[in-house]
Amino acid sequence: MQISDRQRLLYLYLREGWRRFSRRLALGRNTAFRFTGTTPDRLIVAPTDLRAVDPFVAEEILQGRFPLAGRVLDTEGESPFEMDLPSQEFGVRLHSFGWVRHMRSVKDEEAFAQLRHIVNDWIVTHGRYIGGIAWEADILSQRLIAWLSHSPIILRNAEHAFYRRFLKSLAFQVRYLRHITDTTCDGEARLRARIALAMASVAMPASESTIRKAARNLDQELDRQILADGGHSSRNPRTGLELLIDLLPLRQTYVNLGHDVPAKLIPCIDRMYPALRFFRHEGGELALFNGATSTLANELMAVLRYDETAGAPFKALPHIQYERLAHNNVVVIIDTGKPLSPELSRTAHAGCLSFEMSSGRHRFVINSGSPKFAGERYRQLARLTAAHSTVTVNDRSSSRLSQSQFLGPIVTGGISKVTVRRVERDGQPDAVIASHDGYAQAFGLMHERDIGINGLGNTVRGRDRLFQPDGSEPADTNTAVAVARFHIHPAINIRQHSAHEVYLSAPDGEVWLFTCRDSEVVVEEDIFFADPSGVRKTSQLTVTFAAASQPEIQWIFSREA
Repeated sequence: MQISDRQRLLYLYLREGWRRFSRRLALGRNTAFRFTGTTPDRLIVAPTDLRAVDPFVAEEILQGRFPLAGRVLDTEGESPFEMDLPSQEFGVRLHSFGWVRHMRSVKDEEAFAQLRHIVNDWIVTHGRYIGGIAWEADILSQRLIAWLSHSPIILRNAEHAFYRRFLKSLAFQVRYLRHITDTTCDGEARLRARIALAMASVAMPASESTIRKAARNLDQELDRQILADGGHSSRNPRTGLELLIDLLPLRQTYVNLGHDVPAKLIPCIDRMYPALRFFRHEGGELALFNGATSTLANELMAVLRYDETAGAPFKALPHIQYERLAHNNVVVIIDTGKPLSPELSRTAHAGCLSFEMSSGRHRFVINSGSPKFAGERYRQLARLTAAHSTVTVNDRSSSRLSQSQFLGPIVTGGISKVTVRRVERDGQPDAVIASHDGYAQAFGLMHERDIGINGLGNTVRGRDRLFQPDGSEPADTNTAVAVARFHIHPAINIRQHSAHEVYLSAPDGEVWLFTCRDSEVVVEEDIFFADPSGVRKTSQLTVTFAAASQPEIQWIFSREA
């Protein structure tokens, strides 16, 4: 390991140690006692929840079965908060209370009473003592937003004692969240905490100074995390959608109550919409990069119906570093960047220069995506370069991912520089040429990818090239072997036509031919992590080439029908 790597790791350990020390210093010793205070006498408003409701989930919960995170917990009359939970992700979903929204589909008083009983169980078992998963900042923020948004059904015909207990718990959680937000890990969790605090400041009785301070803090976080091109600093396409689902109701709540809307809120929302459309394939799904998982059509439409920013998607998002090629309903989206900082790389994938390609309603080439409900092992496997439609060298990832429990799953090294340029040439009015140095230290190699689409949108041409950092061809002694992977969506049927040609057929009959004359095309088994139903089998096309003897391959996707 070089000195620079040791210095980087030392810095990361020191910085994380300081963050944890600051958190402990901020909390002090008598944690729970410090956050007691006055209890509000009422709630002023319940912000809207844009998420879809599923009556089946509500019915299951009323029967004592909690279907969350791909698992079902049958409580058999016990409190779910006192039981061993099926998985970590299940605990996240349970304690964040996003499932409360499904209760909007029920109408009888007995169901509302049962919901209050479940909420009361949480207050009794977890609301009096701070600690564990229930009090992690992001889960706490989600729970506050859910309780505030669905307070009308939680408090419907509630007894005065429960009403007071619920408000007291809300106020306690708000005070605690306000205290820990500055020392929360950077990224989406900290921004969601600011959203929750802003929402609480207008939904609960608060002084004008409290409302202004919450708005000011939200402005600062929005300005820092939502970049000039509208992308979120995590570079995760789905993060923008998740944040808009909370920001849109917050904006409307400010307007409805006559409060001054935070200065950055509306401009940020307006910037985020074009970025969201940038990642949207023709069929309505979001591209799978850097932690993004499946996106249901109703989730996306719930947000897009409020889009007032007309116009075609941008060709590039230069601040979060993505490129887009689109002609005649064919879309190619390319990751041309790296994490913007180690703090923001907890969900980042080692997928630089990976791409996705869709035609009409169907995605043909994809990345494996991030699992929605699977455990940490699958989540980390999904981050490897091999899970992306790009090139690996000697089965290594282009970025190094931390295995340290102390640091968390951040990116600690690998790619330090990515170069990108767009060109026009005969037959291809739009093409992207990009390279990265993720394999320079280990193998003395740079990877360059050149992708272009013709004006008719029926041919996508690509070239992958390995070369030395000085621009010369790899040395004859270089033993590195590269594999170009093209992950294929499970809905696409694959038929090998020859050693160099493979047909890809969509359910509606559309057919594309993949050709690589430089090397054999092999169809291999694969895993799609981001299917809505869970981890699913699929297939991938692989093309292997040796750096020394064949440093470059060219390939073509051409539409046959």
